[in-house]
Amino acid sequence: MMVAREIRNLALVGFMGVGKSTVGRLLAEELGFAFIDTDEEIERRTGSKIPEIFASAGEAHFRSLESQLIDEMKDWSNTVIATGGGLVVQPGNLERLKEHALVACLWAGAHTIHQRTCHQTHRPLLQTEDPEGRIREMLAAREPFYRRSDLLVGTELRPVREIVSLIAHQFRDTRRNASATNEK
Repeated sequence: MMVAREIRNLALVGFMGVGKSTVGRLLAEELGFAFIDTDEEIERRTGSKIPEIFASAGEAHFRSLESQLIDEMKDWSNTVIATGGGLVVQPGNLERLKEHALVACLWAGAHTIHQRTCHQTHRPLLQTEDPEGRIREMLAAREPFYRRSDLLVGTELRPVREIVSLIAHQFRDTRRNASATNEK
């Protein structure tokens, strides 16, 4: 028997550069929700930028900070959460998000992601000789996790407002259907 989910939040997952923060802020405004970007929250709490955390403590430490933040989210309501690109790869994170949130994955191809991120220096995983090749490699490894989201939304050919509208509509429908199911 499947346990009914209590959808109180909306979580955006997907690779870096797909628009999670931009879309998330607009979704929060549309829904009248709070907004949190997990990377920004980790930076606020640690007093360090993400590249500094990676350099001084390593990726494993950063991922543990993400997981700790996910644990806190179980008590949140009416929040749009923009996650870091690798958050859902860590064991249990996606499942814990799904306990309280509709999870929408924003998707774009490697070339588009490279075009969107090639001038950004704050992305430690892309500081390589072949960033687009690294994106392809990481995207292929993460795709199975992203596909386990509740909703997969392509961001390459849609205006941001259309993406926001599509996700907000799906969120409202899912929440309404979950409430009706829970009342039975």
